[in-house]
Amino acid sequence: MSKIHAAITAVNGYVPDYVLTNAELETIVDTSDEWITSRTGIKERRILKGEGLGTSDMAVHAVNGLLKKRGIDASEIELIIFCTTTPDFTFPATANVLADKIGAKNAWGYDLQAACSGFIFGLSTGASFIESGRHKKVLVVGGDKMSSIINYEDRTTCIIFGDGCGCALLEPNEEGLGIQDSILRTDGAGRDFLGMKAGGSVKPATHETVDAREHFAHQEGPTVFKFAVTNMADVAAEIMERNSLTADDVAWLVPHQANKRIIDATANRMGVTTDKVMINIERYGNTTNGTIPLCLWEWESRLKKGDNIVLAAFGGGFTWGSIYLKWAYDSE
Repeated sequence: MSKIHAAITAVNGYVPDYVLTNAELETIVDTSDEWITSRTGIKERRILKGEGLGTSDMAVHAVNGLLKKRGIDASEIELIIFCTTTPDFTFPATANVLADKIGAKNAWGYDLQAACSGFIFGLSTGASFIESGRHKKVLVVGGDKMSSIINYEDRTTCIIFGDGCGCALLEPNEEGLGIQDSILRTDGAGRDFLGMKAGGSVKPATHETVDAREHFAHQEGPTVFKFAVTNMADVAAEIMERNSLTADDVAWLVPHQANKRIIDATANRMGVTTDKVMINIERYGNTTNGTIPLCLWEWESRLKKGDNIVLAAFGGGFTWGSIYLKWAYDSE
């Protein structure tokens, strides 16, 4: 009996219409297009506008497109893993809200919070349900409305983040295609350098926390950069070594879109040339859980069955990881 792998059988994405350019940011905070571009590689990012719209609303667009592309009904989805740092509510889970909105009546689900590494953690988790034989169709969603937790008077964070959502469908594969290996890591000591200071059970919302603007994303850039540039590159190289992959064997690197310099460092560590690296940070910025699935969505037509693909991410808290997969289909 062939070993069952969890293969991605469809991907899709969605980004809001509103484009927040570096030029517009220059009118909001003390920054410049040259400064932002040289340090991050970002030119613009998308922002979800509209009263009462949350992360699940972007997911509805992405998932409905995926279902249509795959030719299946929402009722066929058995599990939804929603990877997000900006859930619609503290509870209920955004996965459950999404299931209701798309009509996934037979699905159970939950939210997964691992900051920018969430989608990789979610893929690895979803793969376990496929490999065990428990489920046949697992939907992994990665999306964030980062504009909802960004202080647009803080130039260290507001230049980086944008809104967006992507998703992938996992199904069983007996051809040896799909997810081959994953390496996932965490170090909670990083919570002081990238996170949110208030709003949880340790420091619930009060007038004081709101006035102190402690419900926005907080980042100590130099420290985060140092950890990210090392760990994301190391874990991508480690998964190649563990699976006896050379740079020539890798068709694509799909890196988390946090910073162009971190992406370049990861590619260099792997020995992968720029033409094999998916980069869209200049148009979308850092969409947190959305970056990797949005890349897969945009590059889907160029992916070939059997391609060796390495995913790599680093997130707040700290979290980081890498996945090695063999692409399972040719897009027509």
